[in-house]
Parts: sequence; structure tokens; C-alpha cells
Amino acid sequence: MNDRVRITIDDHGVADVALVRSDKMNALDFAMFDALSAAITRLKAEPGLRAVVLHGEGKAFCAGLDMGRMAKLNNGEPGATRDLRPRTHGIANSAQYVGLGWREIPVPVIAAVHGVAFGGGLQVALGADIRLVTADLKMSVMEIKWGLVPDMAGVVLMRGLVRDDHARELTYTGRIVSGTEAVALGLATRVCADPLAEARAMAQALAQRSPSALRADKRLMNASSQVLADSARALLQAESDEQVALMGQPNQLEAVRANMEQRPPVFSTAQA
Repeated sequence: MNDRVRITIDDHGVADVALVRSDKMNALDFAMFDALSAAITRLKAEPGLRAVVLHGEGKAFCAGLDMGRMAKLNNGEPGATRDLRPRTHGIANSAQYVGLGWREIPVPVIAAVHGVAFGGGLQVALGADIRLVTADLKMSVMEIKWGLVPDMAGVVLMRGLVRDDHARELTYTGRIVSGTEAVALGLATRVCADPLAEARAMAQALAQRSPSALRADKRLMNASSQVLADSARALLQAESDEQVALMGQPNQLEAVRANMEQRPPVFSTAQA
């Protein structure tokens, strides 16, 4: 994990999880997906864990999918995608686990989000229990830009946070919202001048609470939001099925090419 994700755990049981691909704004390549998945799996079983702080180093929390993968997809290169249909992590696939898996960690996860959280980066943040953000943060459900759907449990996670019409508007348009608007919409918890410092202070305060009560609180919150309920199973499968049906098709490739060539897209209505 060291070249993508760094985990340090202090004497109070607070884990600091940092995305460390700062030269790429912590974009999600296969190695980052694997590192985040490994981090979640480790923390789920970590003895004595009391709280988790999740953040990105450098200019951004996470800029979303790595542009190199988009270029490979555009060029039709093998290995640009993985099969999303198999359920590799309970009710989720490997990509959805990187978003949803933070809810499975038995203690509170606090995300400190700055710079940008686009597409998959937003879905990683949505998996946290709490999101502390800067006012000038830029967030977007950006998959529509690339002719895709949010497929890292974004639909499942948003339904417990954002009003239905807001979730639809954000998903259909890919509109970028500020940290301030994200709080108003429900995508973020509150605005802070220094989200990382606030997240670390909150985690230390939580480490002084009863660990049994905090873990019980998280189980109850998960149950009440139905994020891990049986109703999520079909929705997660639908995310994967819709994404697989879109990837590599003419309109999806045209969305990628148009963005890379900085021109208006020319879509085929026959492919809709």
C-alpha cells in the first residue's frame, strides 16, 4: 500500500489513512483501488481501533479515475477495465468496496476533504461517516462527463444523504458544487478552515469515548440508513450492470474522446 495509501495508528487507536499519490491528485488507478481495498480490509480487523481519519495528501482529496485509464479505454487497449459484475466483497464488487467498505469498518471514519473530490473520489468520501470540507472544495458526481454512471456504491451512499431530486440533478448533470453547497445538499457534514486538523481532533475525542458504545452506534447507524441492508444488494448489482453495458460502447467512447480533444461531443441517438 505504501506508494498509494499510508496507514499510521497511534497509541490511542486512531488510524490516519492518507492517499499519497499526490503527483496525480490521488487519482484512482488499479493500484490505488487495490491499496484502498487492502486498507479497508486491514482496518476492519485491526485490534484496538477507535477511529479513522481519511484524507488525501497534496492539492486534492481525490480527482477520480486516473486519466491514463481513460486514454487506454479510448484507444481500446486491453486491461483498461475490470469485470464489475462478480460480487467479490459480499454484496459489492471490488470498486464498490472502495466506497462502501468504510461503512463496514466498525468505528467512526472521518474524511477530511479538500481541493477536489470528483467521481470515484467523491464516492470514497461518501463512504465515511463524517465529511469535513473546505468552503472552496469542488465536488462532482462526474461520471456523466465520461458517458458512465457512478458505480462505486455512489447511488447507494447518496440515497441516505441527499434528497432524491438533488441526487438526480447532480448525477444527470455532473455539476461541480463547492464545499459550502455540498453541506447544504447533504454531501458534506460541515465546512472547516482546516478539515484535517478538525478531523484529527474529533478522532482523538472519540478515542476517549466507550469503544463498545461507538461500535454499537455505528452498527445502528448502518442499519437505520439501510446502506448495508438487503435492499442495497440489487442496487449495487444494477450499478455494475449499467456500467458494464456502457463501457466501450460508441457513445461512451465519444464522451471520452470529446473531453480529451476539448470539443463538443457528437452522440448517436441509436445507441441511447
